Amino acid sequence: MSVAFRRESDEEHLEPRFELPLPKGPNLVTERGLALINERIAALTDEQAGAEEPRASEIARELRYWNTRRVTAVVAPRPPADEVAFGSRVRFRLNGKEQEIVIVGDDEADPAAGKIAFSAPLVRALLGGAADEVVPFNGRDDAITILDVRPD
Repeated sequence: MSVAFRRESDEEHLEPRFELPLPKGPNLVTERGLALINERIAALTDEQAGAEEPRASEIARELRYWNTRRVTAVVAPRPPADEVAFGSRVRFRLNGKEQEIVIVGDDEADPAAGKIAFSAPLVRALLGGAADEVVPFNGRDDAITILDVRPD
C-alpha cells in the first residue's frame, strides 16, 4: 500500500490544542474568588492522578490556566461603603427594572447568580457611582439609576 494512503494514528489529524486564553488586564479577585481558584486547582490535581489520555492532557492544560490565575491574583481591598467599586453589592434600575449585582473578578463571574465581572460594560458604567446617582450607559445619559451601594 502506498504511504499516501496510510495513517499512523488518529492523533496526527486532531486540531491543535491552544492554551486557554487569559482575560486582559489585572487579575483582581475577592477573597472568595481566590478560594475558588485554589479549590479548582485542588480538584483538578486530584482528578489528574487517575486520568488517562486524552483527559490527562486536558487537565494539564486547565491546571496551567488556573495556576497562572493563582500566581497573578491580586486580592482587591475592601470597597468603600458609599461608592461602586470592585467587591460592591449594587442595586440599580435599568430600563425600569430593578436589579442587584455583586462586582467580582473575571473567574468568579456568574451572571445567572448576579455576580458580574468588573470588566463588563455594565460594571464599567457603574464604577465610581454612588447611591441616588444617575449614570450613562449604552448611549443614554440617564440609563441607570443607582439605588443602593454597599460592600459585599
